[in-house]
Amino acid sequence: MKVPQLGRPGSEGGVIVRDEEHALGARVTLECNTLAAPFTITCGIYGWIVHTRFFSAKAEADAEYESIRDHLTSILDVVPEASETEREEKMDPVHQAITAFLERFP
Repeated sequence: MKVPQLGRPGSEGGVIVRDEEHALGARVTLECNTLAAPFTITCGIYGWIVHTRFFSAKAEADAEYESIRDHLTSILDVVPEASETEREEKMDPVHQAITAFLERFP
């Protein structure tokens, strides 16, 4: 993952303090001093999901950031390539992984 946006305003109205983008199409961003909470994590897999969580403590936000990032990577591992011939048949595990992600990170 690369770190492209530190110090800039984030989508939740705060300042980006951590921001990583996965080469296969995912991003996780931690902002501080947002409009809704002291810390916010916004994450997503391009074309699939965008999800935001709110935190009052930096330590909790930092720990969850790491876990969210790792879980996004595990979802990317089951997303089939656009060129795969049996792509439709491989969608169930992707949907299951996203559902599990949303349950784990409400």
